[in-house]
Amino acid sequence: MEIIRIPPDSRKRLVDLSRQTLESFVLGTGRQSQEIEDPHLLSARYGAFVSLHKGNELRGCIGTCFPTRPLYQTVMEMTEAAASRDHRVAPLACAELAEVGIEISVLSPLQPVHDPLSLQVGKHGLHITNGEKRGVLLPQVATEYGWDMEAFLSQTCLKAGLPKQAWRWPETQTMGFTALIIGEQG
Repeated sequence: MEIIRIPPDSRKRLVDLSRQTLESFVLGTGRQSQEIEDPHLLSARYGAFVSLHKGNELRGCIGTCFPTRPLYQTVMEMTEAAASRDHRVAPLACAELAEVGIEISVLSPLQPVHDPLSLQVGKHGLHITNGEKRGVLLPQVATEYGWDMEAFLSQTCLKAGLPKQAWRWPETQTMGFTALIIGEQG
């Protein structure tokens, strides 16, 4: 699976765009138009998830594995979605802005995986589908919870609304990806 390489200056620009988007969205001031010339941010090759954290508390996480626009636009859209449309948490309030940290996960294109147990915890993320059911977990989730690969596969199935062992079924499609994780702290 592809290793994503984005230079430090481009990473900083992406996080800055996400922060500007978050603040303008939550404050209701509207997006400023952006002049982007960075080829890394103009690439439409990568999906992205944006996670918002207030201390150890998740305040929103939404993303897409299927890019349809340039990376910077995907990140801006997912930043707004994470602040307002994650059904697990209340929308972000203005008073929380200064306390919320942003983490962007830039995702490599999905790759079919024939032996899911060959993937590496902390290096690979999972996208599991069976019929209309779909679950995605980022690579850092397995590390945060101390899961081995079998537990990671089971948890991704549960997130999809499938039984824990559904990843073993022939009709279940398991896809893997890598992620470049970019946080506000560097």
